[in-house]
Amino acid sequence: MSQMQSLLIKTGTILGLFLFLGFFNQSQAQVKHTLDKIVAKVGDELILYSDIENQKLNMLQNGMDLPDKIDCLILEELLYEKLLIHQAQVDSIEVGDEIVNQEMESRINVIAQQIGGIKKLEEFYGKSVAQIKGEFFEIIKKRMQAERMKDEITAGVDVTPKEVKAFFNTYNKDSIPYINARITIAQIVLYPQLTEKDKELALKEITESRARVINKEIPFDLEALKVSKDPGSKSLGGDLGWQSRGTMVPEFEAELFKLQTGEISPVFETQYGYHYLQLMDRKGDNYHVRHILINPESDKSAIIRIKTRVDSIYNAVKAGAITFREAAAQFSNDEDSKNNGGLIMNPYTGEYTWDLSNINDIDPQMSRIVDKLNVGGMTQPILYDNFYEQKQGVRIVMLLSKSKPHQANLSDDYQLIQMAALNSKKQEIIDAWVKDKIASNYIWIEEKYATSCAFRNTWILKGGS
Repeated sequence: MSQMQSLLIKTGTILGLFLFLGFFNQSQAQVKHTLDKIVAKVGDELILYSDIENQKLNMLQNGMDLPDKIDCLILEELLYEKLLIHQAQVDSIEVGDEIVNQEMESRINVIAQQIGGIKKLEEFYGKSVAQIKGEFFEIIKKRMQAERMKDEITAGVDVTPKEVKAFFNTYNKDSIPYINARITIAQIVLYPQLTEKDKELALKEITESRARVINKEIPFDLEALKVSKDPGSKSLGGDLGWQSRGTMVPEFEAELFKLQTGEISPVFETQYGYHYLQLMDRKGDNYHVRHILINPESDKSAIIRIKTRVDSIYNAVKAGAITFREAAAQFSNDEDSKNNGGLIMNPYTGEYTWDLSNINDIDPQMSRIVDKLNVGGMTQPILYDNFYEQKQGVRIVMLLSKSKPHQANLSDDYQLIQMAALNSKKQEIIDAWVKDKIASNYIWIEEKYATSCAFRNTWILKGGS
């Protein structure tokens, strides 16, 4: 693969890979317990043998082939990441817990969408979402520090049209990558709105549940198993395990930090529904808690009423009484797209164009839908299972554009080539920064790797046992 091809695809793959880093299954955890040792240090940051093995397992589980010297390639990436983290701490580059939580929530939701929903994600990892957050909070925080440090290093870097053209012209015809079909799509989505009656029923149900527990008619864990709507903790009697302050939504933590050990909270509301919780134990900012969740659900007939309304919108757009863009802005419940005329953003790139081969990673229904549309065409109202938010609605999808597969060129693919040129320029700056920081920081690498790996950067190699 050429450097240009690598740079072109980087923006479409790095986020997908990064989403899975750190989220290890039980077999991976066994590597850490049975075979672990320190293989490298960057300042106070450690790299473990299990870190390398876990990365390899992640790659295999995601269908990737392992190239030769994969251990060396992974180790160098980890050395680079640890150098960024170490320097971020030296330079006091902080990332607030709230921002980490938002990023964690976003990543978990994208993974859940790819795997088929929050419930399937929790089943796959054998942990509740809250437990996943608690276990990997510090990992994500440090990686976000590394990203902030990288942004600091490359701040203000840009490329001119002349530089973009020069970059493209450095490659011969045979090395220019092939671009898959790319599409632009828009949607209008309506979800059933929760009524006051829906909320009242949920509130009544959880109030009665709490009364049963408080009156000792049923133990907390059995009541959770019986009525809780949290799939991750339900089978564990509502147990969320040990967490750290900042890993749960503010309303949840506001209630738990009012409690003494063993106390049960009043019923309270979060974005997920109605809860009550019991504080099992607390040590400073760390706490062990269990909860019961009841989330309001729409009346089953609500989806039929929504379908009738979307039918009317569809007919109005088809008749030309209103444009698709206007209808999206006026009627759609999808906050991410309604203000953009219904355009669906690609979270991998931040653009509104999609590689047809990877759109199903985000929306499993979309490639099948698009396959039946001509450019400018739209679907009739269809059911929409939003795995990201775990709710069902009705939507209309329009195909706005579709390119043919082709070899990259400046006319059709300028934005992609510009991004590749910018990444190349940033990489040169980062390489110079790494060289400077290697010389001024303590770095140790186990002799096995120090003597056998042909690293891209000239790390200060000090063999040892």
